[in-house]
Amino acid sequence: MSMVRGKQRGSYTGGLILCLLGVAVNVALKELAIYLGLPLYLDTIGTVLAAVLGGYLPGVIVGLLTNGLAAIGDYSSMYYAVLNVMIAVVAAWFSDRAYLKKVWGIILFIISLALIGGGLGTILPWCLDGVPLETEALSAKLYDMGLTNVPLAQLTANILVDLLDKTVTVAIALITLRFLPEKICSKLKFQGWMQRPLSKEETKEARRKDIRIMSLKTKIMIILVVSFTVVAVVAGSISSVLFREDSIRDHTELAEGTAEIAASLIDPAKVDEYMDKGRSSEEYLRIEKQLYTLMASSEDIEYIYIYRIREDGSHVVFDLDTEETPAAAPGDVVPFDEGIRERLPDLLAGKETSPVETVGSFGWLLSAYHPVYDASGNCVCYTAADVSMKRITADIVSFIVGLMSLFLAFFIVILVVVLWLVEYHVVLPLNSMALRAGAFAYDSEEARRESIDKLRDLEIGTGDEIEHLYGSFLKTSEDSLEYVDEIQNKTETISRMQNALIFVLADMVESRDQTTGDHVRKTAAYSGIILRSLRERGYYPDIITDDYISDVINSSPLHDVGKIRIPDSILNKPGRLTDEEYEIMKKHTTYGKDIIDQAMEAVPDSSYLSEARNLAQYHHEKWNGKGYPQGLAGDKIPLSARVMAVADVFDALVSKRSYKEPLPMDQAIGLIVEGSGDHFDPKCVEAFLAAEEEVRKVYERFAGMTDDGIFH
Repeated sequence: MSMVRGKQRGSYTGGLILCLLGVAVNVALKELAIYLGLPLYLDTIGTVLAAVLGGYLPGVIVGLLTNGLAAIGDYSSMYYAVLNVMIAVVAAWFSDRAYLKKVWGIILFIISLALIGGGLGTILPWCLDGVPLETEALSAKLYDMGLTNVPLAQLTANILVDLLDKTVTVAIALITLRFLPEKICSKLKFQGWMQRPLSKEETKEARRKDIRIMSLKTKIMIILVVSFTVVAVVAGSISSVLFREDSIRDHTELAEGTAEIAASLIDPAKVDEYMDKGRSSEEYLRIEKQLYTLMASSEDIEYIYIYRIREDGSHVVFDLDTEETPAAAPGDVVPFDEGIRERLPDLLAGKETSPVETVGSFGWLLSAYHPVYDASGNCVCYTAADVSMKRITADIVSFIVGLMSLFLAFFIVILVVVLWLVEYHVVLPLNSMALRAGAFAYDSEEARRESIDKLRDLEIGTGDEIEHLYGSFLKTSEDSLEYVDEIQNKTETISRMQNALIFVLADMVESRDQTTGDHVRKTAAYSGIILRSLRERGYYPDIITDDYISDVINSSPLHDVGKIRIPDSILNKPGRLTDEEYEIMKKHTTYGKDIIDQAMEAVPDSSYLSEARNLAQYHHEKWNGKGYPQGLAGDKIPLSARVMAVADVFDALVSKRSYKEPLPMDQAIGLIVEGSGDHFDPKCVEAFLAAEEEVRKVYERFAGMTDDGIFH
C-alpha cells in the first residue's frame, strides 16, 4: 500500500503580514482623518484591502482586531466590530465573484458598504445608550432643509457621509489591485493546504463540484448557524433576566438608601414644627435644600418626600418640586396611591416595609418607605424615595443589543475560520480525489499509469480519516490497475486465440472450396482499408469507431462460413452452375447466419458476432435491391456488408479461379466503379478508390505467395 505521511503545506506568512498591514492601515488612516478634520472615517480601508486581496479569513481578522485595539481607549468601539466584520465578508464576496471588475458591481459594492457602515452604524447607537452619533451637524442641516423626522435625518446623514467614505475606500482598494503585482497578490493569502497544492484552475473546479442536494460546507454552515443561534437565544435570555434582576436590585438599594439618608436629615422631635411652620422656618429650608441635593445625586431618583401616614391620607411634611409635578405644601393631605394600599396596615402601624413597584400616572416607580422613630420609639413619619424604573427597559435593550453585536461579530469570525478549515481539511481533499477519479483513463496502459500518478501526486496528509480514506483509495486504485493490466493481457491473449480460431475455421471452409485460396485474409484486409478511408472522409461517423473497425476486420473471415453446408459437387464444380445449383449456393448466406446465431445464443451481447452475422447474411445484397437473400437496398443493408460486398467482388475479380483467369487490377477497379450506385454503396466505392495505393499493396503482397502461403 502506498502510504502518505501528512505534511502541512499551508502557508500563513503572507496572510499574517496582510492582517498586520490591514490593522495598521485602519488605525493610521483613522487617526489621520481625525487629525486633518476630514469628514470621513477611513477606518475600514485596511479591512477591505485584506478581504479583497486575501479573502474572507484575513478580512474578518482585520475587522475584529481593528475594533479590538480601538476598544482599549474607547470600549464602545467594540460594539462596531460587527460592522467591520460584515464589511469584510461583503468585500470578500464581491471580490470572489469578480464583481469588482464590472462598473455596476463597483457601484453596488459601494452602496452595500455604505448601508452597513452608515445604515447599521446609525441604528446601532440608537439601541446602545451612551454611544454618540458623529454626524449631528449634518443631520441638523438636513432637519433645517425640511427633513423634520430626527431619526430619519440622522440615518440619512450617516449614510451620505459613509457613502463618501466607502467611495474613497473602494477607490484605494481598486488602485492597489491594479498596480500590485499578481505574484505578490497570490502570496497574501492564508493557504491551509493539507495536500499538494492544486493549480488555480483545479482549485476552482474542486470548489464548484456538482452536488446533488447540498454541499458539505453548506451543511456545516447550517449546523453552526443553528447551534450559535440557539446558544445566542439561550445565553441572551438568561443574561437579560439576570441583568434585569440585577438592575432591579440596584434600583431597590438606591431607593432604600435614598430614603434612609433622607431620614437622617430630619429631627424626629420637630416633625410637628416642620408641618406647622413649613418654609417659614430656616431649618425647614435647609433640610429641603439638602433633600433637593440628594434627589439630584442620581437621575434615576424621581421623587423624594416625607409623609405622616394617617387613616385619612398622607400628611405632607416635606415635598419637592419636579418638572412634571409641583410640590404639595406642608400639612396638605395627599390621597393614598393605589400601589401602596396593600402595605397600608404596616404603614399605619409604623412598621418597616419592603419597597413596592407601582405603575400609575407617575410612571413605573419603585417606592421605598423608611420609618422615622422618636425617642419613645413611636413612628412620627416616613421618608420616601421613588426611583424611576423606565431606564431598566432601555438598559436591558442596550445590554442585549451590545451582547448580540459582540456575539455576532465573533460568530462571523468563527464561522469563517471553521469554513476555511473545512475547505482545506475536508472539501478540497475529497473533491480532489473525486476529480482525479472521475478523470481516470482506462483506454491504454500509459493512460492508466498516468492517472495513478496524478492520484498519487495529491499527497493528501490531513492526518485523520480523510487521509486514511485517501490511502485506501490509492491502494485500491493501484491494485485495480494491476488487475486491469492482467485482464488486458489475458484479453489480448484470448483475442489472438479467437482470431486464430476464426482463421482456422475459415481455412477449414476454404479447404472445401478449392477456388478461393487466401480469400478470407484478403477480404479482411480490403475491408479494413475501406472502413478507415470512409472515416477519413467523415462518412458514417456515428458508426465507424475503432471498435467497429476491429469487429468488422476480425469477423470478416466468417462471411462465407455458410459454405460449409454447401455440397462439394456444387462448391467445387469447374463449370457454370445451373439455376438449381445456383439457388443452393445462394443459401450459404442464410446458412452462415444460422451458424452464427447458434454461437450468439451463448454470447448474446457480442458486437463482434453481430457484425459476423451481418457479413455472413448480407454480403451478397446489392445497393439497388437486386441482391440476395432478402433483396435489401441502400442504407437498409448493414454498413459492414456493404463494405464486404466491394472487398469480396474485387478479390474475386483479381483472383484466379478454376473456372476463370484473374483480371488485371486496373480492369477490376474499373468494374467496381461501374457497379457504384448499382451493386455497391457509392461512398464505399469512393473510399475504395481513394485508398487504391493501400489496396494495391495488399494485392501485390498476396500475389507473391504460393498456394501454401510461402512467398516466392
